[in-house]
Amino acid sequence: MSALFDCADATQRSAGLAAATTAILGGELVVLPTDTVYGVGADAFSPAAVRRLLAAKGRGRDMPSPVLVGTVRAATALVEDLGPDGQRLIDEFWPGALTIVCRATRTLSWDLGDTKGTVAVRMPEDPIALELLRETGPMAVTSANLTGSPPATTAAEAREQLGDAVAVYLDGGTTTGGVASTIIDLTGPQPRLLRRGAISVGRLREVAAVTAGADAAGS
Repeated sequence: MSALFDCADATQRSAGLAAATTAILGGELVVLPTDTVYGVGADAFSPAAVRRLLAAKGRGRDMPSPVLVGTVRAATALVEDLGPDGQRLIDEFWPGALTIVCRATRTLSWDLGDTKGTVAVRMPEDPIALELLRETGPMAVTSANLTGSPPATTAAEAREQLGDAVAVYLDGGTTTGGVASTIIDLTGPQPRLLRRGAISVGRLREVAAVTAGADAAGS
């Protein structure tokens, strides 16, 4: 049976974060608020937990989960090289609604799905998410909805879709973003837009020479 904690109440928030940390470290799933939409997450370094995450969403290995981190240092440990553009982009937009795709550090022992040696990383601008991530370490997190359904902007919407597949729901109210993160690919010679989202191409181009092909997915 899943548990829901109202993080507007200080006592429940503390208890919820403790329960969520225990759940993640035990290989279970947690729903948490972010600055975009609600996410459902698992320990990024537990292949069994990541499989449970993909199964809960009805998602295949061909759609690997992004990874959320609580600090920039945690992100840099996951990637081979940010490069000058990557560093400028995260200096400007993290914590926030920018996901970067980089070559993953080759020595990492994890299985996020068919990543082709890359990892999508983001540091969210949400105090509850950041507090949890700083306790658990990097988490595989994707939007808290069944594949093909609208992303959840409340914990109740997430619970309606994911039910008891999730051990702990952290209710942080309605997410203020409501738009998915912008995704930039940093694995090539120039930053490339993969998905339009909360941060506009114009804003990105104030920081780096981002290319935006016509095939970039909408938000």
